Amino acid sequence: MPSTTPTTNASSIRAGFSSRLGFILAAAGSAVGLGNIWSFPTQVAENGGAAFVLVYLLLSLGLAYPVLVAELLIGRYQQRDPVTALEQLSNRTVIQHFSRIIGIAAVFFVCLIFCFYSIVSGWLLGFTLSPVINSLGFEETSQWLTSFSPASNWLLALVFIVLTYSVVVGGVKKGIERWSSRLMPLLVLLLVGLILSMLKQDGAMEGLQHYLLPDFDRIDSQLVMRALGQSFFSMSLGVGVMIVYGSYLNRDTNLPVTALQVCLMDTGIAFLAGLLIVPALFVAQHSGITIFSADGQLASSDTLVFQVLPALFNNMGVSGSVVALAFFTLMSIAALTSSISMLEAPVASLTERMGMTRKKATRLISLVVMLLTTIVVFNFDPLFSFIVTLTTQYAQPINSLLFCLFAGWLISRNQKLKEIKNGWPEAENSLFWKIWPWYIKVVCPILIAAIILSNF
Repeated sequence: MPSTTPTTNASSIRAGFSSRLGFILAAAGSAVGLGNIWSFPTQVAENGGAAFVLVYLLLSLGLAYPVLVAELLIGRYQQRDPVTALEQLSNRTVIQHFSRIIGIAAVFFVCLIFCFYSIVSGWLLGFTLSPVINSLGFEETSQWLTSFSPASNWLLALVFIVLTYSVVVGGVKKGIERWSSRLMPLLVLLLVGLILSMLKQDGAMEGLQHYLLPDFDRIDSQLVMRALGQSFFSMSLGVGVMIVYGSYLNRDTNLPVTALQVCLMDTGIAFLAGLLIVPALFVAQHSGITIFSADGQLASSDTLVFQVLPALFNNMGVSGSVVALAFFTLMSIAALTSSISMLEAPVASLTERMGMTRKKATRLISLVVMLLTTIVVFNFDPLFSFIVTLTTQYAQPINSLLFCLFAGWLISRNQKLKEIKNGWPEAENSLFWKIWPWYIKVVCPILIAAIILSNF
């Protein structure tokens, strides 16, 4: 089916990343976040250890990577916000209406993700600031910051949203690229240092064994679905984020190679995070802290990192305070690099479709997310886990399936090849081009649909 010609007047004035490295760090920053450092390790501990790691890595390379290329290609091909980019892929009115609805749904879901993300990130800020506040003599305030009370959850989440706003309002180069380029190297350095420190503790080797030696009997449809949702959540797929980042990408960038670099950086940091947190859980268990319930399930997986690890750090004495500060600083940085992209997708849609200024659009979306976050905070038990499951295990895989179909069927093979050859003139003779077009058109949608349906 023929697609429309991409809008050229938007691309001529469109903001963009100043370099390929700037894009990679920003896109990897979007991918590397709480999905890697909060969600992935707890999913590993709860779902068969290394068995989950193996399935996650296979799905990341076999499904998430091709989808990532597709989303980046849609964005760079159209040079528009996620909603408009999807809407203009076809000349047929019915398909335009449908793809516009899917684009709006994707933007809505990323706002929901930002909502629960800001709550978790607020916890991180609380645990980062708590020891500093305590050292200044404000013991009650320090305890309140880590109390998980509705009031503290609400205030800290709002502080995190304001931090994200302050970066995104600066634009692509001066805001997103500048801060991602500074925060990502710091994140990696902190992560490696913490791993080396944790592996010296008693009990760490047991955790390392659990993390690296798979129990294949644990692999079932639910584990595969969770691994798929985890890989899509981690790489910010299915919510328009990578479409808008792709629209900021220079035409002469090699899309498949750049996407692979982002994918490998994301899965690599997720793997490193597992090397830190899974052994840390077993170190905590060795210290007498309850990790698993009688039926073998993780105790309080949503807040595990905030309940178990602080207790572990306290048991480590003076060095534990330093490790705790470094760890929660690391987590806060990871959260911020991802939330930036979550805010950017809806902001780009408002600025381009509604003609709003960036400042006004950023303020409006931030206020909407604050309202949603307030509702969730004060109705935490029924809403929090529901929103996490709805967005990461269902909305993102389903939207990613649709984005595959859009890229596969609405953009002609010649147009896809032309777009990829802009940054890779030899692409037509490559193994990638012999596989990817039909893989994204047929194989990815079938595999994603099969995994989703098997979970039901």
